[in-house]
Amino acid sequence: MSISDAVNKHIQTPSPQLCAVTLLGNLVATPDIRYRANPATAVTEIVLATSSKWLEKSTNKYKEWTSYHHVKVEGELVEQALLHANKGDIILLHGYLSNIKPTATDKNTSHSGIVHANFVQKFSKGYTQAINQVHCSAQLISQPKLMLTEQNKNITQANIVINQHIYNTDKQAWQIISIERAIHAWGKQAQYLAEHGNIGDELMLEGKLSYTSGANKDQFIEIKNVHLFKGT
Repeated sequence: MSISDAVNKHIQTPSPQLCAVTLLGNLVATPDIRYRANPATAVTEIVLATSSKWLEKSTNKYKEWTSYHHVKVEGELVEQALLHANKGDIILLHGYLSNIKPTATDKNTSHSGIVHANFVQKFSKGYTQAINQVHCSAQLISQPKLMLTEQNKNITQANIVINQHIYNTDKQAWQIISIERAIHAWGKQAQYLAEHGNIGDELMLEGKLSYTSGANKDQFIEIKNVHLFKGT
């Protein structure tokens, strides 16, 4: 089965799948809240910064990486949690991946990938350990490819589709949206995915949201744990 055949088959007869994103980080800017008419609904797009630290064995020094997540918030969540939010506030949110295109904050930068929030809680300014977690079920739509980095580390890359079951507040009905993302796995998880994964296989994964360097900032999922279920 080709990649296009796998995608078309999955989109034509989709089954609901899980896609849960949890983020805890700092607001990059004070929310710009707007209102849609008929009915009047508050809507905003925020950028949340999460940071992670790790020890680089070659230098025995800690390194830090900050990710910037674009998040869409609608309805009562905006007024309940973000009406009085300011730059630097700590935000806890839960949501799912979406096909909505984020609003570019930099004319030279575009962002591919956004989180649609369905729970938001605000805390006062301060420092806290960040949370960046993704749990989802999905289907492989490309053959996993194992590569060796310049640092002699194994990495496997592939593409998945997630048939996310969501409630559309405008249509007041449940619907399924198909989300495609790249996934990256390292070390033993990379070898496992490359050796056993095939197009059409179902998988469950745990990981975090990451973004490519450069202008596009394409969103991908960096895998921590993955479980494969063979397709028919």
